[in-house]
Amino acid sequence: MQRRQTLQLAAAIGTTLAMSPIQSSVADNGQAAGTPSSARPLTDLGQLPGLRPSPRMPVLFVGHGSPMNVIEDTRWRRGWQAMGRQFGNHADAQYPKPQLILAISAHWLTRGWAVTGMAQPATIHDFGGFPQALFDMRYPAPGWPQVAEGIGAAMRNPPVAVEDFEWGLDHGTWSVLQPMFPAADIPVIQLSLDYSRPPHEHLALGRQLRALREQGVLIVGSGNTVHNLRAVARQVPDNQAHSWAVEFDDFAARHISSGNHAELANFLTLGNLAKMAHPTHDHFLPLLHTAGAAHEGEAPTYFNEGFQLASIGMRSVLWG
Repeated sequence: MQRRQTLQLAAAIGTTLAMSPIQSSVADNGQAAGTPSSARPLTDLGQLPGLRPSPRMPVLFVGHGSPMNVIEDTRWRRGWQAMGRQFGNHADAQYPKPQLILAISAHWLTRGWAVTGMAQPATIHDFGGFPQALFDMRYPAPGWPQVAEGIGAAMRNPPVAVEDFEWGLDHGTWSVLQPMFPAADIPVIQLSLDYSRPPHEHLALGRQLRALREQGVLIVGSGNTVHNLRAVARQVPDNQAHSWAVEFDDFAARHISSGNHAELANFLTLGNLAKMAHPTHDHFLPLLHTAGAAHEGEAPTYFNEGFQLASIGMRSVLWG
């Protein structure tokens, strides 16, 4: 099996901030190592092998912010814990326990889209300059190769590769799932982001993912509505933010609330405001995937609203 070439690995920004995402390439036809798309039998994304029909699951976009949130008692971590308690078989649950979590993290960028296909995905510590306790964290949730192969077979436009040896669960995924689902007993598949493609294609791919919601799949996008590590202010209390950060977060909230997701995907037309909010827009793309997976007329609700370090928007959204 040929190992995918790693194209870019950025150094840590400062001493306490996460590393920029790793950008890898899948093969020119959109396929990673493994069974080529053309050799896989056609699969219906609405009837994947191994998954059972279920009541429609919600969709989540989670602002993940600093990796330290997973080991510190922050309001953001408490918000994730409260959200996790809404799932399960107990009396206070609003939703059933997911059969599978499909996570879309800002920290896995590829040329072409891909899903993790290994049975035991590794916990990836894709950051630098943090305490050892953070590097000691593990999130041993299983993968689900059969379902990953089904997704790869079903999604042809764009093609989605199945990557089963190089990646795993990066901190955009495990840092929010650990507080939400600490037992790590729900299988997790991670979907990459093709950063070379325009934002509206990420929204369109999200629309294809809607069918998974009727099969017990919880779709979780992990990024931030605002993410400018160059402008962080470490001594600023939560909810104080730069004026441009507030303006861009308001733009996102306005179009999420109205259901105008096409305008949400046009964020780059905001010019300098968009550049200030997202010097690179990898952390905004998971929001487009999850907004696309929401059905028309499905009202959003917000949790964990506010800002961290003055330039990281923590607004999180639930549809359904």
